[in-house]
Amino acid sequence: MPFDSLGLAPALVQAAAESGYAAPTAIQAAAIPAILQGRDVRGSAQTGSGKTAAFSLPLLQRLGAERAQGSRRVRALVLVPTRELAAQVGETMRSLAQHLPERLKIVVAFGGVSINPQMMGLRGGADIVVATPGRLLDLCDHNALKLDAVSTLVLDEADRLFDLGFAEELGRILALLPKQRQNLLFSATFPSAIQALADGMLRDPAVVDVQGEPGTEPNIVQRVIEVDAIRRTQLLRHLLKQHEGEWDRVLVFVATQHAAQTVAEKLYKNGIYAVPFHGDIAQGTRTDILSQFKQSRWDVVIATDLAARGIDIAQLPVVINYDLPRSPTDYIHRIGRTGRAGESGLAISFVSASTEAHFRLIEKRQGLSLPRERVEGFEPTEVAVPVVDASGTGGVKGKRPSKKDKLRAAAALAAARGETPEKNG
Repeated sequence: MPFDSLGLAPALVQAAAESGYAAPTAIQAAAIPAILQGRDVRGSAQTGSGKTAAFSLPLLQRLGAERAQGSRRVRALVLVPTRELAAQVGETMRSLAQHLPERLKIVVAFGGVSINPQMMGLRGGADIVVATPGRLLDLCDHNALKLDAVSTLVLDEADRLFDLGFAEELGRILALLPKQRQNLLFSATFPSAIQALADGMLRDPAVVDVQGEPGTEPNIVQRVIEVDAIRRTQLLRHLLKQHEGEWDRVLVFVATQHAAQTVAEKLYKNGIYAVPFHGDIAQGTRTDILSQFKQSRWDVVIATDLAARGIDIAQLPVVINYDLPRSPTDYIHRIGRTGRAGESGLAISFVSASTEAHFRLIEKRQGLSLPRERVEGFEPTEVAVPVVDASGTGGVKGKRPSKKDKLRAAAALAAARGETPEKNG
């Protein structure tokens, strides 16, 4: 099926071809006609399947036609959870819009950098704003833009935007938007709890789910290596040296900013060109690291889950889970940084005695059953200690329940007994 059969203008068909799309992907073929018809859409597809182009192409077509008819007001708002994804989406949209007869002004806004250039960029209006929630609200508070003319709202990585970290900001933004608008929600994953929230803001949506369709599964080989926790850095260094000519770039995920710094420093001292990547690094430096990594100027990036969402690194051969992710959803997003756009990839997870049960839960949630491997010289000696999980969460989101979890559990137990729980004075 060619792009022009979807109802796209020749300028956008040309831009899609120049962006490497010989034909529409499954998510694009299903979502583009629905968006052009003005319908709400909830779109779910594997990472690297072209979701950004799936909402960008029809959005650009509509706004390009409207541009000739009136003044420049923000008609489309694209919300994303991370600064890196904001920059990436903005770059993609500008590239796809380059041949349109009417020039569209696309403004990208995110925190971590001065707000003044972004305020200057909004002078004279904009057609599309791509932003992280916090910076968007800052710009609204500074009267740098108004959202009362937005006719299309896009939530990219929608499941992340619906979680507790963004819930308050998202609620404030929705209150600033017109009630009558088109809502487009896209993500690789829509957990059931998030799906219910998402459906609450959609009107008769076209539900596009291409997960698991033939030809849509990414070609990622998943391996699990057993190793004692204390020897993970040594094993990582061994694997990197062993595959030095084969793995030109490797993305390694860790749980904390401290781990990112520590592991990167140890690798660097051992002759491996490694760099940390996390939220406490200045935005300009983060942008440079990603750019240099894409150009193979860094061999290894040691990252927190900041890099797990939406970041597109073409032909990245390997992802390594030095620390396991907290949830099965994060696991899918992490390994999805490799094996993108039809390429093959490799995802390796380090599992110790203390994390074996956690990884089994990840396997269960994802319908996986992966063989355990051992590397000569790094055979584990630790023995797993049975852990009784009283949280009811299966341990997926942490080793022990938080104070809030305990209070909720106590309230639920009290309710089940018909009691009124006492308040802590």
